Amino acid sequence: MRLRILYITLCLCLAANAAKAQVGSYRNDFAIGFNGGYQLNSIAFVPKVPQSMLGGMTAGLTARYVCEKYFNMICAVQMELNYAEAGWKESILSVNDEPCINNQTGEAEQYSRTISYMQMPLLAHLGFGREVSGMKFFINLGPQFGLKLSEKTETNFTAKNAYDTNPDRANSVIAQDTMAVENNFDYGITAGLGMEMSMKRAGHILLEARYYYGLGNIYHDTKADYFARSNHNSIVFKMTYLFDIVRTKNARRK
Repeated sequence: MRLRILYITLCLCLAANAAKAQVGSYRNDFAIGFNGGYQLNSIAFVPKVPQSMLGGMTAGLTARYVCEKYFNMICAVQMELNYAEAGWKESILSVNDEPCINNQTGEAEQYSRTISYMQMPLLAHLGFGREVSGMKFFINLGPQFGLKLSEKTETNFTAKNAYDTNPDRANSVIAQDTMAVENNFDYGITAGLGMEMSMKRAGHILLEARYYYGLGNIYHDTKADYFARSNHNSIVFKMTYLFDIVRTKNARRK
């Protein structure tokens, strides 16, 4: 509940910041472009499910509006519309903490679920450095919303018969292996650090590392449901290219 209150407060603060009167050096810069990258994903299950990170791609469109430069801080609002592959990959072990071998096939048991989303981050973008012909560092922070498009499972065992094929299986939580995602809408908080190279006529190249913490769960979380928590955690590495559409005239820049 506290996290959800924090999430709502953050949304309101971003809206208030966008609506307030400009008090720094005025900017009216608008740029659009595209982004792409790779992300590592897991799901925080309660009860716990042992996991390793599941890799997936992310790509989409980016729009950024710079509204002011306040002392040395460049203030902007950034919005993205991305396709992203999230989900989880289970670490299936035996009671001896070794890879669990299926008695029927002789192979190490594997299970992963890829959940594809259309995601929309709404970010406060704060930059420090040069606006043109140089480097700056930036912080991105804000809410992110997602809508599930599809899900795909890859496994080499039958989940319903997991203990029949290997009674030494240490993973006692297996309900998630046969449950489809129940909540198609996802939301949370994302934050990132990065650097941007601005070129006078060639646009902007941004490199960023970002973390996403989901506040919603993929499964229902009432007392009658199996999982009390099942939220996304993602580490994202991405590159973005932006080109200028509108630039403030006669602005003093460096």
